[in-house]
Amino acid sequence: MAVRLMFDSGSDVPYSRAKEKGWVYLPMTVTFGSEQFRDGIDIDTKTFFDKLIESDELPSTSQISPADFEEAIEKAHSEGDVPLIITISSKLSGTYQSAVIAAESAGGEVYVVDSLNATLGEAILIEEAGRLIDSGVPAAKIKEHLDAIKHRIRLLAVLGTLEYLKKGGRISSAVAMAGSLLQIKPVVSVEDGEIKLVGKARGSKNGNNLLAQLVMGSSGIDFEKPYSLAYSGTDRSLLDKYVDDSRYLWEGHTENLPVISLGATIGTHVGPGAIAVAFFEKDKKD
Repeated sequence: MAVRLMFDSGSDVPYSRAKEKGWVYLPMTVTFGSEQFRDGIDIDTKTFFDKLIESDELPSTSQISPADFEEAIEKAHSEGDVPLIITISSKLSGTYQSAVIAAESAGGEVYVVDSLNATLGEAILIEEAGRLIDSGVPAAKIKEHLDAIKHRIRLLAVLGTLEYLKKGGRISSAVAMAGSLLQIKPVVSVEDGEIKLVGKARGSKNGNNLLAQLVMGSSGIDFEKPYSLAYSGTDRSLLDKYVDDSRYLWEGHTENLPVISLGATIGTHVGPGAIAVAFFEKDKKD
């Protein structure tokens, strides 16, 4: 029996990548007023950010329902495959719980992995699963492996603006205004499945420097495993500048730096102008 990999659009793995690999892409729903879109299918990142910038209110995003997972699981079982589901962090969305409910009611072999991450942090866990599937590793062993290494994922991001955190009620208007006047760039990470503020920098250059310092402060990048960079919005020039400024992190290790664009799930809260990096830290036992 083949392993059928399934995941939600909160990973920001492009729909085209899922189709290319034969993976099952399950979109969350993005709602602007009375308009609803399937994330990554009915609305691409450029259109999403154009609408986000034009809108006075934040859009809403809806988790994937148990029924959607049940349908995907039943289809996989009917075709003789074993579903392996990877979801956005259970601390950020109810999607993981929906997958668990569907797996319990479906019967048969189903494996669900809580990535305890989001966007490109979840994406590199999906890519690791894809590698193992291509190597013929059984679903149960893949789940065991992913659960054992997911704590080594490091996701770090510099936000371009505080405006969307203010709109979402995460910070006050006064804090957002002060941050804007001082050109404060917050640096965040995902830790134990939740988004945490890990630093503040004044201006984009200092933000890039702090991001590079935090990468250097880890136990090292494991270039044998998947890694990725990302940006939000329609302009990747800030990311290109970061890559150029932090070339010493990558040179001699890789000639390929995969880049994805942040979609609706995280993009709603961070807005345009964010840059991010995700990688597996080296195992400290090595």
